[in-house]
Amino acid sequence: MELSILNLLLVLLVAWIGGLAATRLGYPSVLGELLAGILFGPPLLGILFGSEAIAVLAELGVLMMMLYIGMEIDPRELGKASKGGILAALGGFIVPFALGLWIVVDGGGTVIAGVFVGMAMGVTSLATKSRILVDLKILDTRVAHVMLAGALVADTLSLIIFAGIISFATAGQLDLVNISVIALKVILFFFVSWFLGYKVFPPFYKWLKKKNFTGRTFNATLILLIALAFAELAHLAELHGILGAFIAGLVLREAIAVKKLSHELTDLVKDVSLGFLAPIFFVTAGFQVSLEVIQTDTYLLIMTILLATVGKIVGTALFYLPSGFGWREGVTIGAGMNGRGAVEIVIAGIGLNAGIISQEIFSILVFMAIITTATVPVLLKSGIDWLEKRNELARSTVGKDDIVIIGAGSLARLFAKALISKRPITLIDSNEGNCVKAKEMGLKAIYGDALDDVVLRDAGIDSTGMIIAMTPNAEVNVLVAKRSSEEFLVPQIFAAIIDDREKGLIKQLETFGGQLLFNNKIKISEWENLIDNDQIMLEQIHIETPSREEIEKKIPKDALPMIIVRDNKKFIYNGIQSIRKGDIILALFVKKYTTQE
Repeated sequence: MELSILNLLLVLLVAWIGGLAATRLGYPSVLGELLAGILFGPPLLGILFGSEAIAVLAELGVLMMMLYIGMEIDPRELGKASKGGILAALGGFIVPFALGLWIVVDGGGTVIAGVFVGMAMGVTSLATKSRILVDLKILDTRVAHVMLAGALVADTLSLIIFAGIISFATAGQLDLVNISVIALKVILFFFVSWFLGYKVFPPFYKWLKKKNFTGRTFNATLILLIALAFAELAHLAELHGILGAFIAGLVLREAIAVKKLSHELTDLVKDVSLGFLAPIFFVTAGFQVSLEVIQTDTYLLIMTILLATVGKIVGTALFYLPSGFGWREGVTIGAGMNGRGAVEIVIAGIGLNAGIISQEIFSILVFMAIITTATVPVLLKSGIDWLEKRNELARSTVGKDDIVIIGAGSLARLFAKALISKRPITLIDSNEGNCVKAKEMGLKAIYGDALDDVVLRDAGIDSTGMIIAMTPNAEVNVLVAKRSSEEFLVPQIFAAIIDDREKGLIKQLETFGGQLLFNNKIKISEWENLIDNDQIMLEQIHIETPSREEIEKKIPKDALPMIIVRDNKKFIYNGIQSIRKGDIILALFVKKYTTQE
């Protein structure tokens, strides 16, 4: 088994260029890698070729990628998935699954091949959705939340069904005794995985920490060994190794006692898998695409793409109706979930290698993944514009309730106390003294750098619905806001800008959907000085008629309106236009003023 270094070099090069081109155009890198394989591989130019050695690296890449996906997914997020997300996931999976099964069986294919095609038509791409939601600046909408929850549920469903198909395929026929034995093996696999993940690994990692085995290299080797061991356990249970690697990632995420180390190892696995090994799989998957299906199986190709798209959109909309949020929102969510991704290609590739589906069906599935993903930005944007015109685009932080305030100075502490309601609030500050004072006021505060992933995760960034960056440094505020939006998908972002010299920062804030805190530039250090010298007071201003004259009369220019209380809920003050009749404004006044109600 000889490895051609030049061929490997070229495979990685075209994968890198193709992936980079795809991301620049707003699509996931996997599409660029697939197209690169089709263009430069046997289907067209024939410059690149597959080999046994390349196939081994590709399979290892898939295992590593599934390990990474497992380490990134928090199992608790499934429990937080909204009713709408679960309904959308079920409708968007069941309907196209049934259509895929029907079209294959109706065309003379086997039932198991139909199940494979149906499963590929039912999945969706979480990574693709995240990128597009950021680009469209709709992360704070109910549509975005339902889409992300739905994608997670749909992909989990696909892996469960995939495990069942592989087990059935191993049995070879409907032999109840054999299938029962395999079912017992599968149950045993999940039990052993659970036992190791939640009963053995946590105390084992605590023991390693006590013995000072916390080095990155040592632990990187250890998690790779664990991942391969879980993959082998899956094989012994008549399952595919990717399920074992995925389960290993899930249990390792929670088992590693040192959070900083856990995040470092996750990043390491991401770099090795997505940056090196996984692209080999996707490029070589393109090698196996048959362009002849465009001519020989035109009807099946068109019908698969058409039914996958219509089934996803219509199925999502129908199942979403009980949520009570309307069929238009359901159609928009379905359009956004129409793109397929890496998991579908991996499953299709395994089906091809196992002889469950033909090369023609595999090729059709690859084309379907490419074309449906390409439709997402166009269809989703059209749906969002449609909802906005009808004033039906609901901004929401459902499932992401926490509030994180960057900064714990005197203004931030006062602001946090005024904002407290049912939503948990956490402050982050690199000044330990500020954190101590915050805790003395009964606030939750974390001492550390807000640009550190570990600090952000300790503050609950994964369940955060609102980031408020209000340090005296505007550049830090915008930088933290940008990371929170683009990397952690926080729906609502507010950042404090200090003065007119920072107009460029305001433009940066607008590019990722962030908002200027209090809708105005604010000199935080001056307000903190007034607070520290006991020269301010917090007052409640009742708004009877939200006219500019009344508001300017009750709230002078040198006051600081901070929070709106409306229907027992609290909102960040965002300018006069955000005020309604009956609102109560919580504002800071310099003590020389008094307010008559």
